[in-house]
Amino acid sequence: MTRASMFFRKKQIVSLLPAATEIVCALGAASRLVGRSHECDYPPEIIHLPACTSSRLDTAAGSLEIDRQVKTLARDAVSIYRIDTELLKKLQPGIILTQAQCDVCAVSLPEVEQAVGDWLGARPQIISLAPCRLVDIWGDISRVADTLGLANPGRKVLRSLKNRVVNIIEKTCVLKQRPSVACIEWIEPLMAAGNWVPELVQLAGGSNVIGEPGKHSPWIDWETLLRHDPEIIIVMPCGFDLRRTRAEIAPLTRHPASSKLRAVKNRRVFLTDGNQYFNRPGPRVVESLEILAEIIHPDRFNFGHKGKGWERL
Repeated sequence: MTRASMFFRKKQIVSLLPAATEIVCALGAASRLVGRSHECDYPPEIIHLPACTSSRLDTAAGSLEIDRQVKTLARDAVSIYRIDTELLKKLQPGIILTQAQCDVCAVSLPEVEQAVGDWLGARPQIISLAPCRLVDIWGDISRVADTLGLANPGRKVLRSLKNRVVNIIEKTCVLKQRPSVACIEWIEPLMAAGNWVPELVQLAGGSNVIGEPGKHSPWIDWETLLRHDPEIIIVMPCGFDLRRTRAEIAPLTRHPASSKLRAVKNRRVFLTDGNQYFNRPGPRVVESLEILAEIIHPDRFNFGHKGKGWERL
């Protein structure tokens, strides 16, 4: 072990991003975590850690009202999240993990930089993740591993994850029939899934029809959804678990145009736990791929996620 890796191993960590927390734990460094965000809830052994953030949103509100709150805060240039700067200072982490991908999803890099801007003495090293595609997620895992002085465990984690992806690709790359798929990231108003999700759909043996790989999730209207008329619709609202997705689905199913969709007619609309899987660009992106494979090609794949990670509407 080099002197540099020994130094990094001593640094304690605060993770303000659920995916980053899962990366740290996958690398075997959970014991170095001293704080988390209020949204970091996996794996279970980190729940006891103090939460260094909170949300200004009424997350119990419906989809349309949450969207209104987000847009109002953005209009007024107010952050969606609060950082407990006193707690953060008390914890004195050597490393803080955050993100620069989406201001709605988690605390942003500028907010963290501002929170530690007046610290006296040594300031923590801030690592900001901003994945847009699957390759970026692999890169983030490697970067976090290197930062923590855990390059070798990082390589082992990546090798295992990539092998699971390859096992799926070997079965889907020869498929002649690829059903058209629309992934819905927000129900009211409608938003399609972007970033890494379209890529996962392709790897799982589907043909993604709305949203582009590596680009932010686009707002869409019903005319767009009807024009594409996908064979399969997969609902994965950002921040909603399976139960919450089921409770919020009415604006989609009761819309006058929904009965015209092939996916609705053929009962190929599926609900997923977007919060735990598709919205988290960390190690469980592979479980997200497995869920898509089970949904799109149930005759070829069964990883045991049905009923826990997804269900048919």
